[in-house]
Amino acid sequence: MALRAAAKTAATAATAASPRGLRSLLFSTSTFPFNLPQSQTEKPPPAEPSTNLFVSGLSKRTTTEGLRTAFEKFGQVVDAKVVTDRASGFSKGFGFVRYGSLEDAAAGIEGMDGKFLDGWVIFAEYARPRNTLPPPQNSFPRGVNNTRFQS
Repeated sequence: MALRAAAKTAATAATAASPRGLRSLLFSTSTFPFNLPQSQTEKPPPAEPSTNLFVSGLSKRTTTEGLRTAFEKFGQVVDAKVVTDRASGFSKGFGFVRYGSLEDAAAGIEGMDGKFLDGWVIFAEYARPRNTLPPPQNSFPRGVNNTRFQS
């Protein structure tokens, strides 16, 4: 009986020191990299104005023609492209619109950012230039003749 009473007091003391128990250990606000304060995280610099716009939040059913017609209301669209999945052919949820002038591009952002297209809220912003990727490295050393992977 005394042993049970001692165990209860130890458990009560542990609970008083840590009100949520194991949950506080697992989900505490620590200095782990995922819990960095907002001031320490780097935000990308704003994109420079250009005639090319990045449009995100597109529906899977949005087509290139639908994107073009939605943005043509704000200026001369030179090119519009919805990026699609190779296997399914559906939209990946983003695309690009290129205008003839900077003024048309600014009007396109002003007119379509935060608006509905095919039932989804879309976001339009100036497109950032693509980052250059390093050349792919083969998994086989040079000079190795592996006939299984030859075409």
